[in-house]
Amino acid sequence: MSTADALPVTWAPRRTRAVLVPMSVLLVIVFTVIAFALPANWHLNDRVAMVVSGLLFAGVALMLARPRVRADAEGVTVVNFVRSRRLAWAEIVRVNFRAGDPWVVLDLADGTALAAVGIQAGGGRDRAIAAARTLRDLVDGHHAS
Repeated sequence: MSTADALPVTWAPRRTRAVLVPMSVLLVIVFTVIAFALPANWHLNDRVAMVVSGLLFAGVALMLARPRVRADAEGVTVVNFVRSRRLAWAEIVRVNFRAGDPWVVLDLADGTALAAVGIQAGGGRDRAIAAARTLRDLVDGHHAS
């Protein structure tokens, strides 16, 4: 079975998500409880600000849990913290994951580079190396055809 037969495939830092998603829920709960537990001399707008603060912190945590890389027959979708980018296979020149790099970097045909944060060393260096090799093999396989 070739590497292309395994498509679609998605890589994401699962440990990071496993920590950040529950933490987001916990942040909203804690800030809401604090808002209701404030002394009586605190105004409604102070309480609302506490709940909104919890929602903002949770939103940032969820944003940090967003990164993923998804490869399918047509190309690769890179979802980073704020932006997403869809790439055709022909747009990817090389997949780089050098020693010390926090995540994979894709060299693109237009001369730019794109961080693929969804494949990162933080979730385990060996797992990230295997994912980078698989993505590299997929890129090479699509360039050969």
